[in-house]
Amino acid sequence: MANTRAVLDAEEYPNTEVQKNRVLTLEEWQEKWVNHKIAFHQERGHQLLKKHLDTFLKGAKELRVFFPLCGKAVEMKWFADRGHSVVGVEISELGIREFFTEQNLSYSEEQIMEIPGAKVFKSSSGNISLYCCSLFDLPRANIGKFDRIWDRGALVAINPGDRKRYADIMLSLTRTGFQYLLSVFSYDPTKHAGPPFYVPDAEIRTLFGSVCNIHCLEKVDAFEEGHKSWGIDYIIEKLYLFIEK
Repeated sequence: MANTRAVLDAEEYPNTEVQKNRVLTLEEWQEKWVNHKIAFHQERGHQLLKKHLDTFLKGAKELRVFFPLCGKAVEMKWFADRGHSVVGVEISELGIREFFTEQNLSYSEEQIMEIPGAKVFKSSSGNISLYCCSLFDLPRANIGKFDRIWDRGALVAINPGDRKRYADIMLSLTRTGFQYLLSVFSYDPTKHAGPPFYVPDAEIRTLFGSVCNIHCLEKVDAFEEGHKSWGIDYIIEKLYLFIEK
């Protein structure tokens, strides 16, 4: 692989249009869970989030935290264990059930009347609620506003053509004084079709910059052996913090 320092300092890839017509259906995402093709899941949690958690939380208590496209992210329990209220949305019922099972949490489930066929799964403690439906249907459920959003594996998974609609929904869910933490990847999109999709810095600023001050907290070399099968020789993870203007 290329020199790490050079990779982190590299300019972003100039061709931002190459993936714009890529589409994955909700059924394809559900199949990934059924077939255990979930390399995106991190069993030990997200280490950059752990590193910057104090910056993100700012010592606040009893926050409402939203996890878009949550999967079975172990970080949901991190926040709940700190006394915060967690809400997530995930298309895979299997992923949601695995979260509660693997975290040894009892839960209940109920239909969501506003969204036919959708369900919400709630921990018995009451501080974790996971909605099983399309994220784009979620606003119909009136889930309220949030103090924090942790966007890891969400913006990078949304079909590129849906990003504006996605960003508008995310911003509509924020409370005054919110903070939004975003993880994205930078790589050569002509060599890997995604997901995760390549989201350039300029597009992040176009999507969120009218409402948020945007700070890049950290860039790290995220290349692992498995990335060779993607046909790429580098991948950078970038962590952004958005703060309300």
